[in-house]
Amino acid sequence: MEPVIEVQDLVAEYDSVRVLEDVSFDVRRGEIMAIVGVSGCGKTTLLRHLIGLLRPTSGVVRLWGQDITQMEEDELDRFRARFGVSFQASALFNSISAAENVALPMRERGMDKELVPALVSLKLSLVGLGDAGDKMPSDLSGGMRKRVAIARAIALDPELVFFDEPSAGLDPVTAAGLDQLILRLRDLLDITVVAVTHSLDSIRAIADRVLMLAGGTVRFFGPLDAVGRSTDPEVRRFFRVGADASSPASR
Repeated sequence: MEPVIEVQDLVAEYDSVRVLEDVSFDVRRGEIMAIVGVSGCGKTTLLRHLIGLLRPTSGVVRLWGQDITQMEEDELDRFRARFGVSFQASALFNSISAAENVALPMRERGMDKELVPALVSLKLSLVGLGDAGDKMPSDLSGGMRKRVAIARAIALDPELVFFDEPSAGLDPVTAAGLDQLILRLRDLLDITVVAVTHSLDSIRAIADRVLMLAGGTVRFFGPLDAVGRSTDPEVRRFFRVGADASSPASR
């Protein structure tokens, strides 16, 4: 089966400073891939390349077999309708309601206006906020804003969803609930998930495979249950193999 995402020998530089070095991996259909590592390791830079916001210095990023690094901007913009993104700080527009935030991608893509309200209601119900559509973002808790952002990310029925630090800033109970929501949506909607996170609790709860970056290079790539067999000191330090701690130092 062809991977949903295939990255080959990706190199990224900022002002001649190399941030990513020969990064290669794939993401299979229906799996949840966690991209992990300490602050400054290149996680966010990699995510920006995966969604086409940055162009690599060299290397290839393929989504569904198509190299997005070679696409013109208008072609890439149309291609982005196939995936959704839930940003770390939710990135909701504070001047419009939760429902209007979710409706934005639908309206931007020219969806039939008569269908939008029902579809927005459905997406909000899927994330457990069926009665919150009229609320403004300022009236919502942090966890509820994250859920609205997820509803917006799945507004166009994407095949692939990217999450940037989905549980950042949430208390453990709310974060665990969000992890369970991601798992449920993956199974219910048959989507592929890529999650950038530093939370060990989230990694252990949702990840099928893990890509760990350190110093811009891949230090571990494989199933979550193989982490404990790694002899790499960087990998062992990050995951604190055998320790009771549930998360590494925050980013």
